[in-house]
Amino acid sequence: MMASGILRPATLAIALASLLAWNPAMAQEEIDANTITRLADIIRWGGVITSIFVIAGAWALLRLLSRFVNAFGSEFSSRRLTLHKVSTISQFVIYVTTTVIVVLLSFRFDETTLALIGGAVAVAIGFAMKDLVASFIAGMIVMLDRPFQVGDRVNFGGEYGDITAIGLRSVRMQTLDDNTVTIPNSKFLSDVTSSGNYGALDMQVVMDFYIAPDQDIERARDIINEAVLSSRFVFLAKPVTILVNQWVSDYLVGVRLRLKAYVLDTRFEKAFESDVNMRVLRAFQQERIATPGNALSARDGG
Repeated sequence: MMASGILRPATLAIALASLLAWNPAMAQEEIDANTITRLADIIRWGGVITSIFVIAGAWALLRLLSRFVNAFGSEFSSRRLTLHKVSTISQFVIYVTTTVIVVLLSFRFDETTLALIGGAVAVAIGFAMKDLVASFIAGMIVMLDRPFQVGDRVNFGGEYGDITAIGLRSVRMQTLDDNTVTIPNSKFLSDVTSSGNYGALDMQVVMDFYIAPDQDIERARDIINEAVLSSRFVFLAKPVTILVNQWVSDYLVGVRLRLKAYVLDTRFEKAFESDVNMRVLRAFQQERIATPGNALSARDGG
């Protein structure tokens, strides 16, 4: 009789055959197939089809909302910014609601599903989606902290224009050159943002005018004041201020008259600047009020 600690030849042959037949690649493929099968089991295919219609309905609702805001914003200028604020909040609610409905319709949730989805989401957030999640959180902060609002004229990162949309991932700005600039929300958490009107239609506009030091400063000041008050773009409910101080450059000395006035709508900022500058320059020519450069040229020529 053989000792119990020694394997029989038949048993040893079976063990060796099993060891030789085992393939790590085949085992991994079997695990992947099981994972795919489990994922297929938690998907509600009928709900996926319904979710497509839900997404299409949400897209149509967003398009309708955008057309409504643009139409009524152009018709009622005094309510334009309010409509844009309502539109931003409505878009946020539609995005979140659609996402929740699609997820609930498309998946069967139990403990296994939650564990599987939770692990997948954790890995995605840790690697591929970290920037997207950061922008999403930053978008929530922007919505709550409100450093600017839809319709504000903003200076940010060297770009200057109107905020047209505040989304979950990014903010869209329409520059004065009619370019659409998309800025990730995370950028607004660390950089400085300057808002010219902050929810109001009117906005302060600053313009500088320079004259030679020996010119009639009082008359020049009156000309600028008259040009502003006669402009059809000025917002007369707020004060018009003209500051006078000495101006010195490398080669010239003069007087700077800095105008601070309010335009009645941010959309007319550049039209207001052009209107006032044309009136002032025309009046300076008629009154023979010289700029520092012209005065120096006249003296050199004389």
